[in-house]
Amino acid sequence: MPLVTCLGTTFVGRVAASLLKAVGLDELITQSSADYEALALRLAHDPAALTALRDKLARNKTSFPLFDTARTTRQIEAAYHNHVAAISKK
Repeated sequence: MPLVTCLGTTFVGRVAASLLKAVGLDELITQSSADYEALALRLAHDPAALTALRDKLARNKTSFPLFDTARTTRQIEAAYHNHVAAISKK
């Protein structure tokens, strides 16, 4: 079952929305409780829609940065290196 979230002011909702955006599944982010319920019910009763979402996630896993751990590691290491270099100049 895919994750459906309601974007609001709660930390959990905002983190879930951020993760969904990071994997290209913005269509699973709702703006209200009514929209959340409607989407959850639609997905619960539409196996083809669920399959399409799972297929989209599988495709996106090969191209979205969230799943590219080697790239993320390089970026974090570069940030650490730049931070140390900046401190050393002081």
